[in-house]
Amino acid sequence: MWTVTMILSPFDEENFPEIREGVRKLCAEFPGDYWRRLDEKREYPTAFVQALTAAGYLSVLIPEEYGGSGLGLSAAAAILETIQSEGCNGGACHAQMYTMGTILRHGSEAQKRAYLPKIATGELRLQAFGVTEPTSGTDTTALRTTAVRDGDDYVVNGQKIWTSRAEHSDLLLLLARTTPRDQVAKKTDGLSTFIVDMKQALADGSLTIRPIRTMMNHATTEIFFDNMRIPAANLLGEEGKGFRYILSGMNAERVLIAAECVGDAKWFTRKSVDYAGERHVFGRAIGKNQGISFPIARAYANMRAAELMVHEAARLYEAGKPNGAEANMAKMLAADASVEAGNVCIQTHGGFGFAEEYDVERKFRETRLYQVAPISTNLILSFLAEHVLGLPRSY
Repeated sequence: MWTVTMILSPFDEENFPEIREGVRKLCAEFPGDYWRRLDEKREYPTAFVQALTAAGYLSVLIPEEYGGSGLGLSAAAAILETIQSEGCNGGACHAQMYTMGTILRHGSEAQKRAYLPKIATGELRLQAFGVTEPTSGTDTTALRTTAVRDGDDYVVNGQKIWTSRAEHSDLLLLLARTTPRDQVAKKTDGLSTFIVDMKQALADGSLTIRPIRTMMNHATTEIFFDNMRIPAANLLGEEGKGFRYILSGMNAERVLIAAECVGDAKWFTRKSVDYAGERHVFGRAIGKNQGISFPIARAYANMRAAELMVHEAARLYEAGKPNGAEANMAKMLAADASVEAGNVCIQTHGGFGFAEEYDVERKFRETRLYQVAPISTNLILSFLAEHVLGLPRSY
């Protein structure tokens, strides 16, 4: 038998090796059959999320004074990348990391002290992010959900879609229009960001959550607001400035999703290499055939290129510098790399690539999502063409 020892990336050994090793040990307790059982029934990985919370991995971005680790985006990226590279799925809980940027940068001291310590311990879950709507899609400024001031409250009416993990979250980060679009100078004005106590809203009957079944186990939903009241104290930052606050969080989201895709690509490549060495046809390992080995090698090269962009985007974010272009490129390149590695892995395994017991088809379904979410590849290309290259606007 052909045996291979392969370090998929120097970053694994150079960046947060202790954190990565701890995550690997935790993930080893949740092998493929755990995820297959959940996938079959479309169930939420409660035990996995609880284990990550108890180990402190989901509070890595929360400052120490509020009960977290106080580390940067690079540490969060290392955690999520390792989760994916070990065959697990961080999609059930990654929102708690990327929503932190909005709260930490724009929340008041009172809000931070009220929520962050409880999020750090797991007493509260902040896993839901309410932005997208059925009629607006990624045109966020066209959203129709309204929040109207009424005394000490805001009254919210409207609908959100693709609000993942809403059924498994206590808090929701919500973007709503507080000033009508025809009354603002710029279409990005008049949008505000709120922290919503979903448990209270559900108890009041002003919030309805409807699950959406998808091709992967992603626990996504559509949610409806019917005169839902939010205390004015739950407004993040200034009224009407919420679009800017959400954007800063979205850049962190892009980087973390990209890190997950890099992790998926590493998992696929490791599976491909192992199978190509073990599988013998016509008396020789199939990995000796260039038709098998070259696609694997190319997938590895593309993963490494994407990984370098992820680290650059995270570095800029941590330095407080603009990283919109880098975050978007990282997400696009990493999503492309993971899908390519997944395709190669399926091709390498042949028919076994479609068999549930190998986990390849499950991981491929999961990573395919990131060609579309949280932003599609085409929109990233449009952004780069217009805002980076200065080409005419295409819409």
